Amino acid sequence: MLSLFNKISQNEWRFVLLMGLLSRGIIIITMIWIAPLLFNPSEGNVVNFGWEVFSAWDSPLYQQIATNSYDTSGSEPGANVAFFPLFPLLIRLGIFFGFSANIVGIVINNTAFFATLLVVYVWVKKTNGGLAARWVIALLAWCPLSIFGTVIYTEGLFLLLSSLALLTFESKKYTQTMVWGVLATATRITGLALIPTFFFIAWRKKLPFMAYIAALVSGGGTLLYSLYCWFHFNDPIAFITVQYTQWQRKQGIDWEGWGQMLAEITVGGENWAAGTLNDPWHPFLFLLIMVIAYGLWHYRLSVPKVYFDYSLCSLCLFLWLLSGDALLNTLSVLGGLVLLWCCRQRLSLVAYVYGLCALGLLLSSGGTISLNRLAYGIVSLSIALGITVSRSPRWGYCTLGFFGLLLVTFSLRFAQHQWVAITP
Repeated sequence: MLSLFNKISQNEWRFVLLMGLLSRGIIIITMIWIAPLLFNPSEGNVVNFGWEVFSAWDSPLYQQIATNSYDTSGSEPGANVAFFPLFPLLIRLGIFFGFSANIVGIVINNTAFFATLLVVYVWVKKTNGGLAARWVIALLAWCPLSIFGTVIYTEGLFLLLSSLALLTFESKKYTQTMVWGVLATATRITGLALIPTFFFIAWRKKLPFMAYIAALVSGGGTLLYSLYCWFHFNDPIAFITVQYTQWQRKQGIDWEGWGQMLAEITVGGENWAAGTLNDPWHPFLFLLIMVIAYGLWHYRLSVPKVYFDYSLCSLCLFLWLLSGDALLNTLSVLGGLVLLWCCRQRLSLVAYVYGLCALGLLLSSGGTISLNRLAYGIVSLSIALGITVSRSPRWGYCTLGFFGLLLVTFSLRFAQHQWVAITP
């Protein structure tokens, strides 16, 4: 991996690190200094002070695994079995050397996140040029879901390992692909999307037999964890079983959850919950935004480009103000599919196929919980978005401004133990 960093010039290093440091600085300032100022006990807000503020929701489960291993006390696997072992093992290693679990988790995730920015920059510069690479890194760093690359979660680690697996496979360094693939599939189940990606690319490009071996071996991390679950719980897919038994996930696509999110966008959550038109303004405003957007698009050749761009950006902002989190969650997956399709000619085949496989895995996961966060862990989506806005900088600057606003609000929500990765 160190050989990759030698391909980055001093100015490129500065840009990548600047994007990472500025965005992490906003998160840290918001969570450590601003969130406590907004603390209001009468509203039931909870704000931890100090480094504990970076541990909430899933974070304590990772720390619990690191200190006490998986819950094997009962006849059924505990809820923490759903979390894959590599990140907790790294935390345990840090604890062995005398550091606290909080500090180790933060350092691992942030270090991996910064390394991801450098790896992705090298990759995109190689395939799409320096301008596209800079936009990709800016969006990857400032995306509001990048907060999970700073708190005690696996986003930074998984992004790094999956990006390295994809890059080394594209470079035909199959031994390295196997190493990074095993580590990625030991970090998160969505790493399994690497296997069909590599098999398809190997078949499509008529690669040597070693490429097929690399594709197969890449799933070794999940295989090893599956053997662990088989031994302790007599269930090789216990990490999936607990999601159905304890998290109420459904088999296949969660049509009900998707229907609810789409209804919240179009007719409004209040109307959907009541089953009647209690709030007629929501569907009216949604239709109005759609009509104006269609009119702008239809007459786009008659409207100056600058007015067209800023008008559409304004309509997107109004739609978010109207629909809120349901819109962001839906766009993360369905919008991601559209984005990949539109960029298929400009993306490398490895990034394109991996994006489709990973999104397909999310769609068939049986739930809509945390889809926006999990979609952020698919590096192909950030690459596709960065390449797209590099061709229209106005959209890029508007997107960065919107991302910055959401990054602050998401940081506040996480610090106050409010749900950030949206569920309907």
